[in-house]
Amino acid sequence: METIPTLKPAKAEIIKKAKAYISQLFEQQLPSRLVYHSPKHTAVVVKEAKALAEAAGLDNADQEALILAAWFHDAGYVDTYDGHEYRSMEIAEQWLTEHGYPPDRIALVKDIIKATHRDEPRETELQQLLVDADMSNLGREDFFANAELLRTEWETTLGKTYSNTEWAETQLNFLLGTKYYTDAAKERYKEQFKANIKEQRGKLKKTAKKKKKKEEEAEATFAEPKRGIETMFRTMYSNHMKLSDMADKKANMMISLNAVLMSLIITYFGAKLGSKSAALSNVGLLRNPVISIPMGILLITALGSVVTAILCAQPDVTSFKWLKRSPQIATNRRVNLLFFGNFSKLSLDDFQHGMTEIMRQKDALYTNMVTDIYYLGDVLTRKYRLLRLSYTIFMVGLILTALSFGIVLLYKS
Repeated sequence: METIPTLKPAKAEIIKKAKAYISQLFEQQLPSRLVYHSPKHTAVVVKEAKALAEAAGLDNADQEALILAAWFHDAGYVDTYDGHEYRSMEIAEQWLTEHGYPPDRIALVKDIIKATHRDEPRETELQQLLVDADMSNLGREDFFANAELLRTEWETTLGKTYSNTEWAETQLNFLLGTKYYTDAAKERYKEQFKANIKEQRGKLKKTAKKKKKKEEEAEATFAEPKRGIETMFRTMYSNHMKLSDMADKKANMMISLNAVLMSLIITYFGAKLGSKSAALSNVGLLRNPVISIPMGILLITALGSVVTAILCAQPDVTSFKWLKRSPQIATNRRVNLLFFGNFSKLSLDDFQHGMTEIMRQKDALYTNMVTDIYYLGDVLTRKYRLLRLSYTIFMVGLILTALSFGIVLLYKS
């Protein structure tokens, strides 16, 4: 009996042409946002389909149909996303018909492709083999890398966004809800498939812990102090101390400057009223009594400025007479046991009791720190209000002095 020679499916001419056609089709028309369903994915599915077909012992004709279906199974993505399988069947039918492929074999290839749709039954061995090859990524080491590509593709194509926890849950549910149909696929992927499920569970636990930690940090109360709260208080105390120091330095500068001016002016008036020394007479001040007007304005200016500067630099201590009678010293939000102006009114026993309560209750500690910062700010407000007044008086006084001196010069000319 004469035997009909057969070709191995991997070397069949129709498969080579199908590969070239799909590669060119994807290169020209496949949307760039499809980072998972890419030419690489199709090539991997074809490779896995070949391996499963050989492991299942398919004859050459069925292997050829399976591999052709693998090459065309995602071709429909060039036109549509959801339901692309049906468009893939149309593209495969049109191309195979143009290349004279037998109608019954075309129908078989289409039937295999149709099974990759999530709602279609997978009844024949060829259908199950292609579905297993398409889902082979679940049982490979690159599962997690491919999963991130799929996540990106869904975000850009379907507008679906997932948090890390939501994505981990979705992937775990998908793994647990997926099964391999053929013995060849179960044997080929079972070990890595189990490992991926285990690792995905671990990832879900990690993301859940991170989410819980973030929620705890966002909802942290005074009973659970955090480094950020402590840093905030430390920074606020430091800023208040710096601002207070700056105010005192500026006030001291105004006191020194105006004290010198007042000394000179008083010396002038004293000399004018009490004596006619040669030194002052040579200057000519005593011969011009009208010049006492700008000098008087300057004296008033220096006096007003120095008084407000002294009030600014003057120590201010806040205290409360009723602290001794307060039944809840540590938790009273108006009491600040951290400031001597408050606790100096207490007896030693009351102070020790209050400090002990503060150390036991973190909310009491923060209450006192907040109160302390509030009164520090209150003192700073008073300091800077007086300091601004001192500078304003000095500036206005100098302007008036200069104007009056100019008027005097015009008057004398």
